[in-house]
Amino acid sequence: MQTTHQTALETKHAVLDQRIADETHRPLPDANLLASLKKQKLRLKEEIVSL
Repeated sequence: MQTTHQTALETKHAVLDQRIADETHRPLPDANLLASLKKQKLRLKEEIVSL
């Protein structure tokens, strides 16, 4: 059963995924921003899996 918390985490994960895709497709992607977004996404993924 999916909780509200899990749904919120999955929504945040999807938003980060889109931000990463947007940044990657820019002419000059910001490597530091990409690294930060990917770390945030990984932390969310780990939290979702642990639920």
